Amino acid sequence: MRQGWRYPCGLLAGLWLAMPCPAACPAWSVQRAARELRALHDQLDGWNHAYRTEGRSPVDDAIYDQALDRYEGWRACFPAQAPAPLAPLADATGPVRAPVAQTGLAKLADAAAVQAWMDARDARDLWVQPKADGVAVTLLYVDGQLRQAVSRGDGLHGSDWTAKARRIAAVPKHLPHAPSRVVLQGELVWWLPGHRQAQDGGVRARADVAGALAREPFDAQAAAHIGLFVWDWPSGPAGMRERLAGLEAMGLGDSVALTQPVRGLADVQRWRERWYHEALPFATDGIVLRQGHRPPANEWMPTPPDWAVAWKYPPAQALAVVRDVDFRRGRRGGVSVVLELQPVILDDRTVRRVSLGSLARWRRLDVRPGDQVSLSLAGLTIPRFDKVVWRARERAPVDVPAAGSRDGLDCWHPENGCRRQFLARLRWLGSRQGLGIDGIGETTWRALIDAGLVRGLLDWQGLTSAQLASAPGIGPQRAARLARAFARARTASFGHWLRALGLPPAGDADLPNWPVLAERSVTEWEAQPGVGTGRAKQLHAFFHHPEAARLAARLHGAGVAGF
Repeated sequence: MRQGWRYPCGLLAGLWLAMPCPAACPAWSVQRAARELRALHDQLDGWNHAYRTEGRSPVDDAIYDQALDRYEGWRACFPAQAPAPLAPLADATGPVRAPVAQTGLAKLADAAAVQAWMDARDARDLWVQPKADGVAVTLLYVDGQLRQAVSRGDGLHGSDWTAKARRIAAVPKHLPHAPSRVVLQGELVWWLPGHRQAQDGGVRARADVAGALAREPFDAQAAAHIGLFVWDWPSGPAGMRERLAGLEAMGLGDSVALTQPVRGLADVQRWRERWYHEALPFATDGIVLRQGHRPPANEWMPTPPDWAVAWKYPPAQALAVVRDVDFRRGRRGGVSVVLELQPVILDDRTVRRVSLGSLARWRRLDVRPGDQVSLSLAGLTIPRFDKVVWRARERAPVDVPAAGSRDGLDCWHPENGCRRQFLARLRWLGSRQGLGIDGIGETTWRALIDAGLVRGLLDWQGLTSAQLASAPGIGPQRAARLARAFARARTASFGHWLRALGLPPAGDADLPNWPVLAERSVTEWEAQPGVGTGRAKQLHAFFHHPEAARLAARLHGAGVAGF
């Protein structure tokens, strides 16, 4: 559920926890801190209002949780600038005293933290369950009859959901073979038969349940989609096996089947992977580890205990802070935009950058450093920009390049605003698609440009080892290797040289040598296989461009075949 428990950074109850703490506090003035905190506070408050009063979630639950964590981290950095507390959610408060406190769960960061937690308990009498992604509820039965249903609230007091629980078919109205007084704790979930968490994600199941419970009157159709997963019997026997047997006798076998004993980390990981990938009837966001024996229910407190912890799944969506906006001009003049990010974990991957696409898209979105964006994975491997979640109050300036000509016939030199496109030309020239020059990439090309050694596409050809070694970051040994690689590049085929110089796509056209190609008319190019009218004009323009002609003449003078 959304109203989670927040604690200071560090250790709690001897456990390593994944806390909502920033790697470092933002370097803001107190004035800016007040503005940024207020803006994020208002964004969260707006989401809470939609969740509380309309039963809808404008953002994915994982994104909300991460945004709230970030806000709490900022509040810890700037307590004097923090606004008033956020308005409570629908089930965050209430007048009804719960029969047993809802404890919440501390969250373990990784497998090492799980191992440490298990070692501290000698890995004995430990059990694992899926962590249902729904809304917590406490149920009281007296003489087998449902007497009360209470929302989680603040852990001690919540809302009275009894009337609504009586209309949910999945909540038993009568428990057979039950003691005179039974208290159950569990999760109201959205039934999703065949749901696979790794494939389907959270699908806002938590928000669907919360929304149904928030609406008045309570919708019967929505009630039919709500299920119950019982994850504890606080008032039951002292041992887990006895509690499970009692739950089974009371007709709660489906919940019992999802509580399994574990002896070591391998068992825990096996169940975690199984429940992540195999079908379950509801959404989950991790697993819960429990000790079989724990204190009596009357001693429970509304804080995370040391006898139960959660290990969440890697987020399918991540909230990332934009550090910088990198405008990358391609060799043909087009500008692509890459967002440099503060590192975030997304499905066990560390993501530091994401492509935003074209300059035109960036202009529509106007993403700036300090903005927070949501990410997901495209095809389970490639980070994908989803949307801007929250904009920094103070808009950072960025150096936006002008749109290029996109015909590929400009920026043959790094001057006059052409540095980025010229650098892209050199990257392409040295790549596998071009000449395949070993040991050189963007950093080396940039060093040669900065040293004044490369001002044109072919200036590298005449550089000696001594000249190369004079460039910052290129020592004598590397300079010698580069000189040999440059020498080998001169022997590349005519086709590779054409591509390296920026030849437009030529289909299956015959490409015998430069003199023949320079004489072809647009009509003759159009007659070549795989070359249409537009491409024919581009090819004709390329071979008649003065810079291309000068490069061809230089290669001819150097004895390069085909020129």
